Amino acid sequence: MSYFNSPIAYVVVSIFLCLTNWFFFQDFFLRNQASMRAYFTLLPWIFLLLSPAITMRSWAEEKRSGTLETLLTLPISDFEVVMAKFLSSLLFLTVFLIFSLSVPYSISNLGSLDRGQVLGGYIGALLLGGAFLALGLLISSLAKNQIVSFLISAAAGFLLFILGSDMVLQQTAEPISSLFRFLSLGSHFSSVNRGVLDSRDLLFYFSFIVFFLYLNTKSLESRQWK
Repeated sequence: MSYFNSPIAYVVVSIFLCLTNWFFFQDFFLRNQASMRAYFTLLPWIFLLLSPAITMRSWAEEKRSGTLETLLTLPISDFEVVMAKFLSSLLFLTVFLIFSLSVPYSISNLGSLDRGQVLGGYIGALLLGGAFLALGLLISSLAKNQIVSFLISAAAGFLLFILGSDMVLQQTAEPISSLFRFLSLGSHFSSVNRGVLDSRDLLFYFSFIVFFLYLNTKSLESRQWK
C-alpha cells in the first residue's frame, strides 16, 4: 500500500504505459504482423530501470530513517521480512503488466494473435522482473543510500542480462561462453519469449530468485550480529 499511498506509483505506471506503447506501436503497422514479440523484447530494457526504481528504497530507506532496527525486532523472522518486501515489489510490478493487457487486446482485434506466445511472454516478463527485484533487494540491503542502490542494481542487472548476448559470446571461448549463456538472464528470457516454457528456464529463474533472497536474509542476519 505504501507504493499507492503516494502519487509516485500512478506517475510511474503512466510513464511505463506511455513508453512501452509508444515504442511498440510506432512501427507496429509497418511490420504488418499481429505479434507481441517486439513488445516483450522491449520489456527487459524497461525493467532494467523500473526494477531498481522499485527496490532502491526497500532497505536503504529503512536504514536512512532508522526504522530498520525496529523492523528487525518484530516477532517475525528475517526471511519473512525479506519475502514480504519481495512479494510486495513483485505485486507492484504485476500491476504494470496487468495494465499492459490492453496491448494484446488491441492486437487481437486487428489480427490473429498467437496466445501461446503472449502467455509465454508474460510469464517470462514476470520471472525476469522477479529476478531483477531479488537482485535489487539484495543490493538495497547493502547500499548506503537509494541512489547508489539504483545505480548498482541497474548496472548489475544489465551485465547479467547481456551476459549471454551474441556480442559477448563471440568474444569468449568454450567453456566460458556456455557458462555465460547459462547464467544470462537474457538467454533464458529469449527462450520463454518464443512461447516455449522449458522447465530448465523456469528452474533457473526460481533458483536465481531464491538464491538472492537467501543472500538478502543473510545480509540482515550479519547486520544484527554486528
